[in-house]
Amino acid sequence: MKGFDSKFKDFPDYILGITKEVWEDRGIATLHRYYAPDIVVRSPTSVVVGNDGVIAATMATLAEFPDRQLLGEDVIWCGTPEDGMLSSHRILSTATHTGDGVYGKATGKTLKYRIIADCHAIANQINDEWLIRDQGAIVRQLGLDPKDYARRLIENEGGPETCVQPLTPKTDRAGPYTGRGNDNEHGARYADLLTRIMGADMAAIPTEYDRGAQLDLPGHVTAHGHPAADRFWMGLRASFPSSKFTIHHVIGRDDPAMPPRAALRWSLTGKHDGWGAFGTPTGAEVYILGLSHAEFGPRGLRREWVVYDESAIWKQILLQTGDL
Repeated sequence: MKGFDSKFKDFPDYILGITKEVWEDRGIATLHRYYAPDIVVRSPTSVVVGNDGVIAATMATLAEFPDRQLLGEDVIWCGTPEDGMLSSHRILSTATHTGDGVYGKATGKTLKYRIIADCHAIANQINDEWLIRDQGAIVRQLGLDPKDYARRLIENEGGPETCVQPLTPKTDRAGPYTGRGNDNEHGARYADLLTRIMGADMAAIPTEYDRGAQLDLPGHVTAHGHPAADRFWMGLRASFPSSKFTIHHVIGRDDPAMPPRAALRWSLTGKHDGWGAFGTPTGAEVYILGLSHAEFGPRGLRREWVVYDESAIWKQILLQTGDL
């Protein structure tokens, strides 16, 4: 780990360690050391440039959810300490809504939801990030609907003209990381599988998924088997049938005591022009950022985790349709 603090034994230990240090140990000030001053953090809801914005957002979240835990499930990574490393960090977060904030008045409800964060690090510092929280899971557990929550966000942020703009190719900002991942076979296998599915080859699911596969999906939904995989991916693709599917980053790994696994960052760009998971077609131009992990076994893909932000999708649709 050349260039990194010696207390970290490897890159996953660094990612898991600083996450706990910042959030659970209240070392928010360590972000001045662990995050670059001009870091670009992209989430589906916004693009934040600069460490000050990251620190402000962290404090706001902890004020609303002071007991929040971030349980690191896996870190799938590539690169070298000398050239920089990219981690895809999958987190299961638990939190109790005991403070007023962006989600409204405190409800006292306890939440459980996933996050995947892709972070580029070099010289003991993260300087580029892509982050998706399962907002559908958060708002539903608070008794809200993702579409209604998006409508409320627009209103609370001052209306369509002044509200925070979701991530799109127009609002994105270039960062220092330009890598595409690695050439491990498991990453290539997962990339090929999603490319086939997004190309309407749904027959790839019974061929490539284990019949007993477990799926952890947006909205904190856990499902099993071929029909569930077909229903999820069909519902997403059917809502945006003419949109362009792009894979931006691919990692595959073989690690001791771990199954073969892969991490992808991908997007759908185009019109909401079909009937599917997002209801009546509106013709709105939508950008969907997705992050997903997969584990493989002797009978194919045995477990899959997918996150995208339903509310950010609805926010784009509402801003264009005026259905406020």
